[in-house]
Amino acid sequence: MIEYLNKEILILGCGNILFGDDGFGPSVISYINKFKDNKYSIFNSEKIGLIDAGTAASHFVLSLIDDDTCVKKIIIIDIIDYKLIPGSLKKLTVDDLPKIKKYHIDAHDMPLSGMLIDLNKKYNIDICVIGCQYKYISAPDVLLELSKEVKNSIEPAIDMIINEIKINNK
Repeated sequence: MIEYLNKEILILGCGNILFGDDGFGPSVISYINKFKDNKYSIFNSEKIGLIDAGTAASHFVLSLIDDDTCVKKIIIIDIIDYKLIPGSLKKLTVDDLPKIKKYHIDAHDMPLSGMLIDLNKKYNIDICVIGCQYKYISAPDVLLELSKEVKNSIEPAIDMIINEIKINNK
């Protein structure tokens, strides 16, 4: 079995680092990995899987979940567009996700919502999306940096992830 399927909590950073704020999810995972030996040691738990899912890997990662996997909670980190102040964070539960009948790949429209809803219903997996309101997505132009507002939201997003982990461990 693939190692991450033996984890109780999967944390997936979604997005494309080539397009400005779209790189938020992978940047959060990178930041956690950089500091998990001291500041964020909670992420060293054998129960937690950290995955830089990029733009499409999350679909494939989640498609392998079945009755034999240990996953109890999935936390998705991604950008959102709720017309909030750039850098604002919003927690979404499975009930907040749009009901999409067909899975499709679109990095800015909750492409996994249908799959996440199905995983919640079929396997009783707790779903949490931590979204950050983007300021600027450069696609198709390449911009290898987050806006100041989104970059300043990395540590608060990690605090939200830690709270979700603690909720799961109660």
